[in-house]
Amino acid sequence: MIKVSETAKQRVMALMAEGGFDASKDYVRVGVKSGGCSGLSYELNFDKKTTETDKIFEDNAVRIVVDKKSFLYLVGTVLEYSGGLNGKGFVFNNPNAQRTCGCGESFSL
Repeated sequence: MIKVSETAKQRVMALMAEGGFDASKDYVRVGVKSGGCSGLSYELNFDKKTTETDKIFEDNAVRIVVDKKSFLYLVGTVLEYSGGLNGKGFVFNNPNAQRTCGCGESFSL
């Protein structure tokens, strides 16, 4: 399961509305792809559809969809949002990551 912090929820809801998505029906698609300075990087998009192999969760009123392969890397992750001086953006607090890069956008197991 993937959890969503209150600050991430607020930002997701605002961005979905701006992008023409309905948070009560549409999804936040979270995934992992090869790349980044640590070997794997996170993906975050909005989506209106799911596939047969997607895992679907809801936490803090945010509907999350993860493809089956990415799910293995993301179990237990908390999606947070940081608006601090060091930069704005979504932060993945992933307990499975052995190493992360300085920007927090990539990791390795």
